[in-house]
Amino acid sequence: MQYVNPIRDMETIQAMKEELRKHSIRDLLLFVLGINTGLNLLDMLNLTVQDVWDGQSPRQFLFIKDEKTGEEKAYYLNSKIGDILNEYLSGKDWNADDYLFKSKKDGGPITRQQAYRIINHSAREIGISENIGTHTLRKTFGYHAYHRGIAISIIKSILNHHSTAETLRYLGVNKSEGLPIKVDVNL
Repeated sequence: MQYVNPIRDMETIQAMKEELRKHSIRDLLLFVLGINTGLNLLDMLNLTVQDVWDGQSPRQFLFIKDEKTGEEKAYYLNSKIGDILNEYLSGKDWNADDYLFKSKKDGGPITRQQAYRIINHSAREIGISENIGTHTLRKTFGYHAYHRGIAISIIKSILNHHSTAETLRYLGVNKSEGLPIKVDVNL
């Protein structure tokens, strides 16, 4: 398996969003959901409409049961995800049990390979030369959460890692980078 990187630059993230939007709202949703929740790809691909939509609007939280522990984890669906969900789901007739990332071929979910092609193609289109793949979404989430002051222990838990050292390595956080961490209490 090839090592992939997070997308560290906000302008590059915005360029990815614009490029993905050109192709489809579904592809944009895949990217935005991944970089805003830290969900792993298989969990995302297995989502159904009812997991994220109450019939009229986006849900505030997505609940996913961990296969190993049986524990249910909650993932916050922020306004960026909500806006794209509104756009994506409002325009069509959806069944509650339809896959969120439905394949155009058979109605099942898109494959891991298709998700990889979607992300990688858009990255190449905007000129990203680093290794990019589906894990880039989780890594981007974690990297930006860390640099915005979210405790590494919380990020570790979301990403299901065993140690904070593993999480820091996974995110490509380099202590010598010298980037300040925002602790925005904003009282």
